[in-house]
Amino acid sequence: MGSPLCEFKSPSEAKHTRAATADAPFPRSQRLYWTAGLNGMEALLRAVLALLFPIVTLSCLIRAQAPEFMSLASARPVLQAMRGSLPPELKTAGAVDAAAWDAWVRAKDRAIRSRVAKGEELTLANLLRLGITYTGERRITFDLLSRYGGDPVVNSAVERRTGDLIRALAAPRAPEGMLQMRAFLKENGYSLNTPEAQKRTRAYLLGVLVRQRDGVAREREKAKSSTSQLFKDRGLSTDSDLYTGYALDLHLTNLARSGVLRPGSVHRVAIIGPGLDFVNKKSGYDFYPPQTIQPYAVIDSLARLGLADAASIEVCTYDISPRVNQHIERARESAARGDPYTIQVLWNRSAGGSARYLSDFMEYWRRFGEQIGKPADAIAVPEAARIDLMTRAVRIRPAVAARISAVDMNVIFQAQSRPPEKRFDLVIGTNIFLYYDDLQQALARVNLAAMIKPGGLLVSNTILSVAGPSKLEDSVRTDIPLQPGLTDYVYSYLRRP
Repeated sequence: MGSPLCEFKSPSEAKHTRAATADAPFPRSQRLYWTAGLNGMEALLRAVLALLFPIVTLSCLIRAQAPEFMSLASARPVLQAMRGSLPPELKTAGAVDAAAWDAWVRAKDRAIRSRVAKGEELTLANLLRLGITYTGERRITFDLLSRYGGDPVVNSAVERRTGDLIRALAAPRAPEGMLQMRAFLKENGYSLNTPEAQKRTRAYLLGVLVRQRDGVAREREKAKSSTSQLFKDRGLSTDSDLYTGYALDLHLTNLARSGVLRPGSVHRVAIIGPGLDFVNKKSGYDFYPPQTIQPYAVIDSLARLGLADAASIEVCTYDISPRVNQHIERARESAARGDPYTIQVLWNRSAGGSARYLSDFMEYWRRFGEQIGKPADAIAVPEAARIDLMTRAVRIRPAVAARISAVDMNVIFQAQSRPPEKRFDLVIGTNIFLYYDDLQQALARVNLAAMIKPGGLLVSNTILSVAGPSKLEDSVRTDIPLQPGLTDYVYSYLRRP
């Protein structure tokens, strides 16, 4: 376990993660228990690995380089190029000095991090609208949500769902996703302990739903003109699903066929905002525990295309969500003990799209995980969803799960100093940059360019602002036709020397 992956973690980050997760064992559905069938040598090997992991981790932590806030010198070319559209606090009579810049960056970093809680609120809203484990009421799709407040039938369904959810959240033996949402409520001053406290929580939940309804309406209007900054006023959501892995698989295939990525050329990958799959906002479900998909999907695709070796690739995720970072670190620590990571792989047969798209996506669904794991027993789908859903499960090899480590870093205002030989061949940020404005996107390009080796790539499904200069230039674009009149895109930006 002497992998250089662990050098991504600073001592303070590792200490924080260990303290936060000491009493939170990895979900039962994502652990492989030792059985009587293990021979003595395998059991001994696991025991040795478990003992060595903390020691190796500590030695790697000593070498770790913690993320640093962006310096004024790094930001100055962007500020000069965008001086006509800078925020008022940066439009001073004289030049902004280093101290003022540092104070501004740290204040904006805190503001962005405060949006994580609003993103958790969106997850709670999705659980209220779409959850099926705690209620028999109809799911509240976005179309039905738009009628909430004016349609008595929808109003009644929401009221009943809210009561059912409160009872589920208050249950003494709630599943992991419910426990996380209960913890979020508690952190924000809401209790389920008394009838009066539940009444107050009920009012909060209904208010959350109203805010989501109004937010979706505003975003639909914005989307008519542009989607590149569609969510810049929204909470930072952690939700994810298998579609992003499919889109990246198509794009990586395109990069390989065009020769931009050569066989065996990808050794280090960064994933910005890897996300957690739990009641995704469009059509998510809550009958399986929160899981992260994208890091494993990327490794699987790179290995299938011959672009990387799954046994030696280094993957680092960057996120500012404690829940996401802790989840990934628990998976890595479990892998060090020899436990695999199990992913529930869902395909919604009622999803819209052209026949070609649905056929291609189903093929991706069938082969997902072949390069990095083995089939496993899937969690049974509740009867309410059996008509629409097909599921399978993949048990990811511990050796693969151990290749992924998490770092708390805000890529808009922070970067991690890396020696040239440790810079990334590939940085992926999907459904991330549309949460930020032109200036923030331009600063992120500078920060990420410093972490990508010359000839490496930044990949995103958002077209990035070109308002400020960086060493990233437009490269390959992949078009993904979903249905007549609707096409999705994935973009690449090549790092110049």
